[in-house]
Amino acid sequence: MSAVTSDRPSAGARLARLGRTLVSPRGAVFLLLIVLLIAIAVLNPSFAEPGQFIRFIQRVAPVAIVAIGQYFVIVGGEFDLSMGSVVTAQVVIAGNLIGQDEAKSLPVLLLMLAFGAFIGLVNGLIVTLLKVPSFIVTLGMMLALLGGTLYWTGGAATGNPADGFREIGRGGIRGIPVIDILPWSVVVLAAVLAAAIWFSKRPFGRTIIALGDNPTTARFSGTRNWWVKTSTFMISSLSATVAGVLLVGYAGVHPSVGRGYEFIAITAVVLGGVVLGGGRGWVVAAAAGAFALEALFTVLNFAGVPSTYRDAVQGAIIILAVAYSATTFRSRRRGRGIEASSDAPSQTSPDAATQTSPDAATQTSPAPAEERDAEASARPAPIPSTSRADNETKGGS
Repeated sequence: MSAVTSDRPSAGARLARLGRTLVSPRGAVFLLLIVLLIAIAVLNPSFAEPGQFIRFIQRVAPVAIVAIGQYFVIVGGEFDLSMGSVVTAQVVIAGNLIGQDEAKSLPVLLLMLAFGAFIGLVNGLIVTLLKVPSFIVTLGMMLALLGGTLYWTGGAATGNPADGFREIGRGGIRGIPVIDILPWSVVVLAAVLAAAIWFSKRPFGRTIIALGDNPTTARFSGTRNWWVKTSTFMISSLSATVAGVLLVGYAGVHPSVGRGYEFIAITAVVLGGVVLGGGRGWVVAAAAGAFALEALFTVLNFAGVPSTYRDAVQGAIIILAVAYSATTFRSRRRGRGIEASSDAPSQTSPDAATQTSPDAATQTSPAPAEERDAEASARPAPIPSTSRADNETKGGS
């Protein structure tokens, strides 16, 4: 009994491990979110009411969904700058093709999903098959979609989808105790997050992380790199499509609805401890980064800070989050290296070396050249590996 209980970590060890997790790049976002929510409740006591808190989640839902899609692209080692334009294009498509005809809602919704998957497929194939950097590909797609949307709408708000379609973004399940209404946006966000967590734990989701960490090793292990990367862009565009469906409900139909969403998503993902360059991250932390970012903007709004500073705040968050992540990872690597060098025992002592007889030395004479060549030919060829240039900037846990 004593042997079993002695193996269990003590309460102090568990608290220490929890503390290390909260200050790690992946866990710090949750601590930041708690602090920001408390600050909002202090500045605006009505925010602590269940109904107001649900409304806050409803407002953040589109941003969190876009951040979840951006997470898969970034953890796979790429970027997607076209998400904001995909959101805008989907909002305009819904507003102009559905109109006031409720019967068109489902066909147009299927068309929007197919269009989103097609945009992601095009981005992924150009990146993987033509070897064009994802930054350039998605930047070009962003400008192309934005230009097509402006040409279609003339730069003004056009179209108004049926109320039944808009209910997805602004309606919900009414008559719920305590909160009164459960918005559909919250339900959709919960479903998307649950699906993302499940997908991340599947072999294909783990392959995305492995690909972002070392593409060469993933290729030699049998991974179809082109398809894995292409699928991340398709997931990203589909998540932008879902966010566009929600935004139609309460943001209206305007060609500037999704502008800037790609940078908000990247900021949220980086704030969640996901490493730029791929290989490390947690999808829940990426979604939490979206909530922390929106909570920070809410605090700044209550504090009277002008909304024009939002871009500056986003830029500062990206720089600080990446710097904190890189510093933490380097310190952990340095600490592990010191522990490994101090724990390594000496293999041979000087006494043992002096006791070695000449006879024993003569018994270990080198093998003939023919035997060494035969052993070298029978030995399998090693799998080449490449050292990443950004290993020093990887953070998270």
